[in-house]
Amino acid sequence: MPNDPLSKDLRWLALPADRGPVPWYERSRPILSHSAYLFLKRIMDVVLTLLLMPVILSLLMVIAVALRIDSPGPLFFVQMRTGKGGRRFRMYKLRTMVRDAEARKEELQHLNQLSYPDFKIKNDPRITRVGRFLRKSSLDELPQFFNVLKGDMSLVGPRPTSFAAETYRLWHTARLELVPGLTGLWQISGRSELEFDQRLRLDIAYLRNRCLSLDLKILLRTVTCVLKGRGAE
Repeated sequence: MPNDPLSKDLRWLALPADRGPVPWYERSRPILSHSAYLFLKRIMDVVLTLLLMPVILSLLMVIAVALRIDSPGPLFFVQMRTGKGGRRFRMYKLRTMVRDAEARKEELQHLNQLSYPDFKIKNDPRITRVGRFLRKSSLDELPQFFNVLKGDMSLVGPRPTSFAAETYRLWHTARLELVPGLTGLWQISGRSELEFDQRLRLDIAYLRNRCLSLDLKILLRTVTCVLKGRGAE
């Protein structure tokens, strides 16, 4: 139906013959069945996370000391996030802000640089000195490897939002078919510089083209983005 709002929202997904070069993340057809892909993806998540765990734990010990010296407050920041099927879960991060950061969010709303429901301000005064380094290097995301082991998250997938699924527009809910990830297409295509709708388009593109080889390519490109500090703050 031409007047259907959902059809209008998804108009960008049309694939005309003259649309130009095919994006690098598109594939012609799946090799594995859907169930086989999900099974192997979970194995990859667990094996890679366990292999990285000695490095992760070593870094966490060093960061814990730095955070204690820099400012008072807990080591971890725990926030409810929206996962597959709209289920809310507790996501872990290293604390990068002052202790009363959430209480001060309301007074800073007028400085928000992104469209609702996202929230981001340049040179956020709530971020600590160590916290700024952790964000720039993406080390604040290290505790999410424990979310991966629990099965709340995957290494690759759409980033879980802090706002509930009820906030989504209808076409946004497509991302809820996927287990949220530590990294994804939008993180290697602009990261925090992208608006929510732009990120959703990339989430849907990943949904359409997901496979093990794409997951591995995203992981490798994520390493490059992290080293360059692109889009992180």
